[in-house]
Amino acid sequence: MSQQRILVVEDDSAIRQGLVDALQFQGYQTYDIGRGDQGLEMARSVDCDLIVLDLVLPGGDGLDILREVRALRPTLPVIILTALGKESQRIQGLRLGADDYVVKPFSVAELLARIETVLRRSPERPSDVREVVFPGGRIDLDRCEVRLDDGRRVELPERERDLLRYLVQNAGRAISRDEILSRVWRIDPGGVPTRTIDVHIGRLREKLGDDSSSPSLILTVHGKGYMFAKTKP
Repeated sequence: MSQQRILVVEDDSAIRQGLVDALQFQGYQTYDIGRGDQGLEMARSVDCDLIVLDLVLPGGDGLDILREVRALRPTLPVIILTALGKESQRIQGLRLGADDYVVKPFSVAELLARIETVLRRSPERPSDVREVVFPGGRIDLDRCEVRLDDGRRVELPERERDLLRYLVQNAGRAISRDEILSRVWRIDPGGVPTRTIDVHIGRLREKLGDDSSSPSLILTVHGKGYMFAKTKP
C-alpha cells in the first residue's frame, strides 16, 4: 500500500510542527504551510489524501480553500480545525463539505483517530492500477502500451498514460476537465483552455478502439467531464 499523504494548513507554527511530527511518526507523508494563499495553491497542486485545514489563516480564508477543494476534488477528505466557541464556522465548514472537525485546543491522539476514520471511508485515494483488461485487449500502464487482442501493440505517450491511469483509478466517477488539469497536468486550471484534454481523450479512444461517436470505455458525461466505465475482465 502506498504511503498516505496529508496536507496540514495551519498558521500556528507550534501546532503545525506538532501535527507534522505526530503524522510522520504514524507513517504518513506530510506537506505543511501556514498561509491561506499558499495553502490554496498547495491544495490545487499537491497530491495528497487528506487536508487538515485551519479556518482562520493569514493571507486567505480557510473556507475559500475548502470551496476550491470541493470544486476541484469533490471526494478529497478535509478535516477542519476551529476555535472553541466558533460554532458558526463549524456549521459553515460542514455545509461546504468538510468531512469532520476538531475544536482547538485538541488532543493530537483524537485528531489522528479522526484522520484514520475519515481515510477509511474516503474513496479519494484509489489503489494504484498497473494493468486494465477491457473488451478487445489490455492496458499495461507500467510499460505505457495497449495490447490488443489482435496482436497489435500501441504505445502511449507519458501524458496519455497518466491521464488514462487517473481515469481508471476513478472508474465510475465523472472527472471534470479542471480536475484533470489540476491532478494530471499539475497546473492551475483557472483561465486555461481545456481543448487539449479533449484532444488527448480522442487519441486514447482511438488507441483503445473506443468508437468516439458512441464510446463504451471513456464516456463523455455532459456538463461534467469524462468517466472511465467500470469494466469486467
